[in-house]
Amino acid sequence: MGIGKHVLPIASILFFLLVAREIYPYVEPLNSEVVDGYTIEKIATGFGGPTCLEWADENRLLMCDRDGGRLLSLNASDDFSSTTLLSGLNNPHGVHVSQNHVFISEEGKLTRYNHTNFSLENPTILVEGVPSGNHQTNAINAFPNGTLIWHSGSTCNVCVEDDNRNAALLWVNPDTGEHGILASGVRNSFDGVWVAEMGYLFSDNGRDWDGDHPDEEINLLVTGEAYGWPDDDPEHPIPEGTLGPVARWTPHSSMNGMDVRPNTSSLPGLNASEGHTIYATVYGSWNTLLPKGHEIVRIDFTPADTNSTNPAEQWDSKVTRFATDLGTPLPLRFAPDGNLYYATFGGGGSLYRITAS
Repeated sequence: MGIGKHVLPIASILFFLLVAREIYPYVEPLNSEVVDGYTIEKIATGFGGPTCLEWADENRLLMCDRDGGRLLSLNASDDFSSTTLLSGLNNPHGVHVSQNHVFISEEGKLTRYNHTNFSLENPTILVEGVPSGNHQTNAINAFPNGTLIWHSGSTCNVCVEDDNRNAALLWVNPDTGEHGILASGVRNSFDGVWVAEMGYLFSDNGRDWDGDHPDEEINLLVTGEAYGWPDDDPEHPIPEGTLGPVARWTPHSSMNGMDVRPNTSSLPGLNASEGHTIYATVYGSWNTLLPKGHEIVRIDFTPADTNSTNPAEQWDSKVTRFATDLGTPLPLRFAPDGNLYYATFGGGGSLYRITAS
């Protein structure tokens, strides 16, 4: 009977800790930290669920709000006041701007809009019907030649997909909507970025429920190649015939938004003669006992001393924490002036800026 007296209080404490662990990342971050010499500033809030950021010009920052089903335009010259460009969207996760068009990635659908001074008109559905499940279609970016790169997540944790457009990167003709597979075996890639002299780098988040396997990845795109999922396992992290990552990070921490550090930036990074520096958000995961992620990392790429023809082996990488305890950072973009902007999905949906102190 003496033992029984303590069971309920202990169970209550454990329940409280589990609930707190789930809620913690989604509340307003209280103790965010950044490396010495830099400052984090919250500049706007109340956006619901921000999933993408894209600078349309020096003063216009576009934002996807998944929870509100909106595409917003934030005016940097007017305290980031917002204007709704589109509403009624189905889980928007990506936007890409070209000279005459804006492309919106929604759940299973890609749409092109004509724009004149960002009045969006004449929507044309380029692709639709891509299945969704555990994950959905995410970022929409482009090669230098204008061909679109569309990130399409898996419908499951581990399975063989019925539609080969899932768990893949897709190429899309921006004029006709014709599309195909760029890379397969990509479980859930949220974002990517073109890096001159390297190519297209993209994040990929691995399976859940498999202990400390696998690491979250940054991969280098090689057209037609496979990247391991769903055949990877702890004994075969890079299955035969697939490409391994060029950078790794903590398993189950969810590496997502990425951007390349521009030469205009005062944030730390490599100069052009040394290599390339990428910044990425690490959202955090429910698939861990203790919180992981909730940070921004810096990834430095330098040429490897090798004669290998495998692109994954031609670059060395070093990943370091740049900012921590951020809540749930998801989209991230450098501004034309070189400052870094990111938005949190939880905590009311807020936009932050990181500058030199």
